Amino acid sequence: MRALLVLEDGTCVKGKGFGAKKTVFGELVFNTNMTGYQESLTDPSYKGQILMMTYPLIGNYGTNKDNFESSEIQPEAFAVSEQCDFPSHRKHGKNISDFLRENDVPGISDIDTRALTIKIRKHGTVKTALATFEDEIDEDSLVQQVKKMPHPTSRNLVDDVSCKTITNLKGKGELNIALVDCGVKRNIIRNLLKHANVIQVPYDIGPKELYELKPHGILVSNGPGDPAHSEIMTSTVKTLNEVASDFPIMGICLGHQILSIVFGAETFKLKFGHRGGNQPVKDVESGRVYITSQNHGFAVKPNPTPELSFTHFNVNDDTVEGMKHTSLPIFSVQYHPEASPGPQDSHHLFNEFMGMVKRKGRGG
Repeated sequence: MRALLVLEDGTCVKGKGFGAKKTVFGELVFNTNMTGYQESLTDPSYKGQILMMTYPLIGNYGTNKDNFESSEIQPEAFAVSEQCDFPSHRKHGKNISDFLRENDVPGISDIDTRALTIKIRKHGTVKTALATFEDEIDEDSLVQQVKKMPHPTSRNLVDDVSCKTITNLKGKGELNIALVDCGVKRNIIRNLLKHANVIQVPYDIGPKELYELKPHGILVSNGPGDPAHSEIMTSTVKTLNEVASDFPIMGICLGHQILSIVFGAETFKLKFGHRGGNQPVKDVESGRVYITSQNHGFAVKPNPTPELSFTHFNVNDDTVEGMKHTSLPIFSVQYHPEASPGPQDSHHLFNEFMGMVKRKGRGG
């Protein structure tokens, strides 16, 4: 099977196809992780994107039943330099090609991913098509389709990945945390369950429904797309604005951006985003630098508001990585404290959040 990667500037890259045989469209983004491709492939934050790994060999340890961050592959397609058909690991199940094929997702290999990464770093992320086929394909037609396609973030990607019904998950203790699911990773749920019961709710839950659940705190999850999308503004942002004064709240990634908007901040699209497990973040108060895992294409503008104090910044480009409310028990981080790249540099944030929840429950 052959494959063709077509960028909106007319660049056509030929390679070998694997996974499903089909044509898909998305935003081409790169991830610098050396491992963790299964977690990335099942991360809902990649919805609407074509994921490209910069590390040259992908699939050498296969896939397994334990490393899922959601129930299925989330990116539209997968691009790698070399994919391994014969993985070697004591826990491995399917190889990467069978994993993609089972999820009806196409992949391309035998391409220069480093050159494509340099192009994205120079020009920014681009609208892209990936086609896998056996006979022939009309390259010119595909180029025109890519140029005319709307950008993936123009649609409400959160609606594609959020849960549709309220789910109760039993954890440790008697406290209940409402998890606003914007495309949550399973490891966030695992970390919350170590401390409390979790009530997983859709992203567009109304304030009345949220109050009726009587949670002790709220966590707003990660997810894909534009935090200032009109449908997010009229649902998630509106609800959080109405309930913010009554609950301790923590935000992660997209949740950080949404909470920042609630309190007057603005967001913008990064040139090529932060996606990988080696992003250095500085805590302004302590001066400590954390090595963090990140996956986001938008960021919060560093303009202070009366209600927000920015607490963390990216060492590489000075973008905002964390905030806290000036008077309410609310904070958020742009990075993923559950992902353990450091390996556990940021796990304390869950403890800090639960400390807020307990103090609020005691009237503190």
